[in-house]
Amino acid sequence: MTSNDFKRFIENLSQGFTPVVSSKFYKDDYVAIDLSEVNSDLDNVDVSSSKAFETYIKQYLLKNDALVAWGGYNEIRGIYRRSTHFNQQDPETERNIHLGIDVWCDAGTEILSPLDGEIHSFKNNDNYGDYGPTIILKHVFKEITFYTLYGHLTLASLSDLKVGQNVKAKDVIAYLGDASVNGDYAPHLHFQIIKDMQGNVGDYPGVSNKNNLAFYLENCPDPNLLLKIE
Repeated sequence: MTSNDFKRFIENLSQGFTPVVSSKFYKDDYVAIDLSEVNSDLDNVDVSSSKAFETYIKQYLLKNDALVAWGGYNEIRGIYRRSTHFNQQDPETERNIHLGIDVWCDAGTEILSPLDGEIHSFKNNDNYGDYGPTIILKHVFKEITFYTLYGHLTLASLSDLKVGQNVKAKDVIAYLGDASVNGDYAPHLHFQIIKDMQGNVGDYPGVSNKNNLAFYLENCPDPNLLLKIE
């Protein structure tokens, strides 16, 4: 299956807005947010502080009369430079290009599976600046297998999970974590679609460098093809 075929396949799995956070939020409650390195507003925010960043997100939502902020696919970001987990001296190998969609809302928000599937794996990726608690689902439609990743969850979200456990579309699979467990970020969900897990378990790169970007964009298509937030 070509990259374009896979994108069309993902797009055809949903017919309209498909929430991945609480169903109490409607499409009109969402607003797009730019967290790229060209957003000059971030020059005045201490992005190394999860509290300062959470304040920025909340003010942005208030300003835009919205409840949920979203965006970030294929976005070049400067916020990862605070963490040695991503930061490299060489700009060609620095991992700073985001491969999923971030959905910014309050800690404790319900996380939903957008599709039927099963638990592939789960793990607490507890490096500073990493996903924190993470769940990966496996999906099979028309004999095509792919995966969805949910990062920055609560630790309790990993309790009592079993590999192979069935999940139905719209099921609550987890809850959004706060900065104390989610890699020290303002509360948000990292949602990513993955064609080939490449043998990874409970984790998969959510940020790329320039050198590997073409591969990752092919293996991880835009999640909004499925979610259709706008």
